[in-house]
Amino acid sequence: MNTAELYQNQWYWLDETESGKHLRALHSFAMDDTLCRLAGTYESTGFARAWVHDNTVVLGIQDSRLPHIYDGIGFLQEAGYDVIVRNSGGLAVVLDPGIYNLSLIFPENRLLTIERGYELQVELIRSVFPELEGKIADGEIKESYCPGRYDLSVHGQKFAGISQRRVRGGIAVQIYLAVSGSGAERAELIRSFYSKAVADKQANFSYPHIQPERMASLEEITGQPLTNAGISERILNRIHQFSGNLSAYKLNAVHEPTYDAQLQRIIERNEKLSLV
Repeated sequence: MNTAELYQNQWYWLDETESGKHLRALHSFAMDDTLCRLAGTYESTGFARAWVHDNTVVLGIQDSRLPHIYDGIGFLQEAGYDVIVRNSGGLAVVLDPGIYNLSLIFPENRLLTIERGYELQVELIRSVFPELEGKIADGEIKESYCPGRYDLSVHGQKFAGISQRRVRGGIAVQIYLAVSGSGAERAELIRSFYSKAVADKQANFSYPHIQPERMASLEEITGQPLTNAGISERILNRIHQFSGNLSAYKLNAVHEPTYDAQLQRIIERNEKLSLV
């Protein structure tokens, strides 16, 4: 396993797996953009941020242009989900207390290509689940929601997806891990959303035709109980091996204006769809 780029002189850890449940997911996308900007001002410094939100569906920009998007949004809201549009690529995904998100944020480096950024996240996740050694495949699961080249699956069932964002000198590689709950139920929710949001019209992009049985949580895959706190412990133990300096991070007053500006940008995007 080649994880050279994970070795940093300093790693900072920000755990929002509990506090994030009380915030809209808009916060997380603004925070990652803020940390990207901060990372770009440092050398050999990484940020790892764990985050969990209450029931939310995060739409991609393409999703927001579906012909009956407001019918789709209404369906999700009636089902008890907040709905936002993120400021990066990809399509609709589900967030809930059983979905654990991890953002790895680095200073921009010409050697850290887009492909390599994805590979680092894959390698880290494989290393923190030794019970799945040799079983985690990376490759698109076309019948899942938000399919992509770096979907992670076991025996054809997807449990994770990875996205990447590069902002002003920093790189954020974000992964969602379906830790607990039903992968099929989440997939059915998004399949129903597309049915409502497309209906009898022609979509202007190829949206996923979801087969719910192609998605599962890690609990379903392993048959073992897993918690977000346990996942954080695994990740922290692994990251500590990449640096002798691992410190907790908290946004300070100096950097709050940067965060406020990033949050305002994503709020303005969501205002266009009357989602704020």
